[in-house]
Amino acid sequence: MESSFLFKQFNISQKILRAIEDLGFEEPTPIQTLAIPLILKGNDVTGQAKTGTGKTAAFGIPALERIEHHDRKTQVIILSPTRELAIQTAEEIAHLAKYFEYIKVLPIYGGQPIERQLRALKSGIQIVVGTPGRVLDHLRRGSLLLSHVKMVVLDEADQMLDMGFIDDIEKILEKTPKDRQTILFSATLPKPILAISKRFQKDPQFVDIPHKELTVPEVEQRYLEVHSRDKFDVLCQILDQYDPRLVLVFCNTKRRVDQLTRRLKTLGYNVAGIHGDLKQTQRDRIMAQFRKGHIDLLVATDVAARGIDVEDIDLVVNLDVPQVAEYYVHRIGRTARAGKSGRAITFVGPEDIYKMREIQHIANITIARTSLPKTRDVADSKIKILTDKIKQKVDSGNLEKQIETIERMMIDDYTSLEIAAALLKINLEMDTS
Repeated sequence: MESSFLFKQFNISQKILRAIEDLGFEEPTPIQTLAIPLILKGNDVTGQAKTGTGKTAAFGIPALERIEHHDRKTQVIILSPTRELAIQTAEEIAHLAKYFEYIKVLPIYGGQPIERQLRALKSGIQIVVGTPGRVLDHLRRGSLLLSHVKMVVLDEADQMLDMGFIDDIEKILEKTPKDRQTILFSATLPKPILAISKRFQKDPQFVDIPHKELTVPEVEQRYLEVHSRDKFDVLCQILDQYDPRLVLVFCNTKRRVDQLTRRLKTLGYNVAGIHGDLKQTQRDRIMAQFRKGHIDLLVATDVAARGIDVEDIDLVVNLDVPQVAEYYVHRIGRTARAGKSGRAITFVGPEDIYKMREIQHIANITIARTSLPKTRDVADSKIKILTDKIKQKVDSGNLEKQIETIERMMIDDYTSLEIAAALLKINLEMDTS
């Protein structure tokens, strides 16, 4: 069922809405629903939410709305505990800012040559995402000035506390204007974090997203490292290798669902796609066909897939890594129903490795890396599937007409073995053409 509270109901610009559509966020997560309106109003906000809940967009969207586009001075500073999180946060905000021609986002962290960061900062960066140590280093050098900062975000504050960054954070905050907006996100709120909030925030609004234990179903889980350009071909290889009866493929965007469905149809797959733009009656009709096996391959977004309760789904493929960890658990739970076995395979691009690690951490699971199916493996799998079908036909009988045809061919000096081998080869060649 479509959410009644969509992103377009926030007071945000069309450029951000277009970027959200491209990213495939069909509806806000709970933390986004609660935090975005408060931050847009200018409130200081303290949010208690774990990683993997969509909190980057919760502060990233309002941050972009605060930026004066043609002013090249740093206007938003986001502090992150690790270089990996700084990079991931900067990338996500850059995706949200893709239709703003003048907004620049830069991650700064230790371990990267500082000269590159100095050149970038000199050119003018409105949003800086950095680890506390490297941000302090730039402040001392004078290469980063925070006198025009409108918003400060402390992300994963409890993790920064555990890593001993509290003193650095205080020094950085003291360099920012007193009238700035201060946003703090933390999985827990120990006393030192509350002390930071009391000292540096003005009447903060508290937003709490209760942590739900994610119960991961008994599903064989694997992930494949696949470049985006190769995902379609690899998906077809997997479908050929496993020959599942019913398959559910998840994509992050409605556009991706439509594109994939069209391409699979051209190859003869019995496929349909569902997403939030389809009317409920259309979705219900497609789901009924899927349940009955009239469609054996369904491509869906997370929102559209709600309510899918089909017991015989053999394989779930995540063509895209989900935006939120909870969605991953919901997706793979569509298979292995009613005590049956199931398999889930996730395609992970180079940009998704950190997100995949995050999902495993939050869900407390280990997802094994697997290799791309080899051409030989796919061919062997096709032969096995075909020979199984032949055995079933032989066992079912009623082959008198076909036997007569083979006997006539044998009169022309062909053996039954040669004829059978040729038919097998023709069938395989037709399957790959």
